[in-house]
Amino acid sequence: MSLPTVEEVHASAEPTDPTAPRPVTSTPRLELDVHAAVGAFSALADALPGTGVHYAVKANPHPVLLRSLHQAGCRFDVASPAEVKAALAAGAQPETLVYSNPVKRRSDIVEAAALGVSLFVVDSPQETRKVAQAAPGSSVLCRLVTSGAGSDWPLSRKYGVSTAEALDILLLAAHLGLDPAGVSFHVGSQQRDPGAWATPVAASARVFAGLRAYGLRPWLLDLGGGFPARLAGDEPAVADYASAIRTALRASFGSDLPRTLIEPGRGIVGEAGTVVTSVVEVVDRGGTRWVFLDCGVFTGLVETLEEAIRYPLRTSRDGGPVGPCVVAGPTCDSADVLYQNEPRMLPLALAEGDEVRIDCAGAYSTCYSTVGFNGFDPLPTTLVGQVV
Repeated sequence: MSLPTVEEVHASAEPTDPTAPRPVTSTPRLELDVHAAVGAFSALADALPGTGVHYAVKANPHPVLLRSLHQAGCRFDVASPAEVKAALAAGAQPETLVYSNPVKRRSDIVEAAALGVSLFVVDSPQETRKVAQAAPGSSVLCRLVTSGAGSDWPLSRKYGVSTAEALDILLLAAHLGLDPAGVSFHVGSQQRDPGAWATPVAASARVFAGLRAYGLRPWLLDLGGGFPARLAGDEPAVADYASAIRTALRASFGSDLPRTLIEPGRGIVGEAGTVVTSVVEVVDRGGTRWVFLDCGVFTGLVETLEEAIRYPLRTSRDGGPVGPCVVAGPTCDSADVLYQNEPRMLPLALAEGDEVRIDCAGAYSTCYSTVGFNGFDPLPTTLVGQVV
């Protein structure tokens, strides 16, 4: 049986006055539940006792969120002087921050060090020398490259080195008067495989052993982020990730475990946010239904590029017949298409002014909005629920 056309659906609906004004909406916006984010932090902290949880500020830097996480005992991972200042404004102490950007402007290192940051990530001899000159005496972690297999958003080879290169870089760090604290890595964003940590943990252990052979005492392993939001609902539980990480650490380090930390972003704030957007228009293009929203790739949903992140969608017309729809944003840029290769099943009754709610969008939806792109404003945030 074929699905009804959109005209048939509207014909069977209750009549409405097409000239009646629609209610004023304040879309697009991000609705952020800070209490839910704090709950996600607590779940990670409880699952990995003894491992420092450093929220990745870049995921969502809302000041109320940062302050609430700090008050709950969370620490921070930062990647720019602006993020350092945001963390400090939330109450963090500078010596607890991890500056994880492996390639930094010299002036940014100087500024961060002046603010009290003392732990930096590097992944090249050039960056190591730069840190030694701009922040002498600091501690450094060398970032290892990973495959990103198992993640929805694999990280490219933009960052990270082999174990042999990491050993050379950390030996150079010691020669330059820095503290070769250890190793960092990232297994890819929205990582669905708890076993993804095993290989880089084993590689880290080899670097630690190499440093110890030279009489050095590395002490810190940064296990990175990658902890997922429940986009599809079938992602493994937090306990599964924690168990796999503990198993990997014991297998590679035995009883001589280093201090560990993680850098979750999406895993803390992803499920705490919903992007609320409105339908601008529904258009038939050659038999394909296109749904244009007032929020798109360049105004908050950059992670839909190449359809990497497939957010759950809800609409104000849910419950009726559905059909495949291409979903697009509001700007004139042809790249502003959220889902085309795999169209989304949306109500056929969907029309101009209807609401579409994009769940699990608390991470990376407000921080990558482009100011002034085609004249569209960045995505604003509305706090909902209980504020901690």
